Amino acid sequence: MRAQVDESLCIGCAMCVSMCDSVFSMNDEGISEAITADIADDVLADAEEARDCCPVDAIVIE
Repeated sequence: MRAQVDESLCIGCAMCVSMCDSVFSMNDEGISEAITADIADDVLADAEEARDCCPVDAIVIE
């Protein structure tokens, strides 16, 4: 599974980074971005929780 962040929706609150920094990080513009690799099984639940907590629903995990 992979995560994607819709940069047009992201407000830069960094909640996803605080919840799962092995998948999400903040770019130079203050917008979240996801790693390009598959999400490791041991952090998938954290990534899904970060997605579910995103206040603007900018994260998709497929």
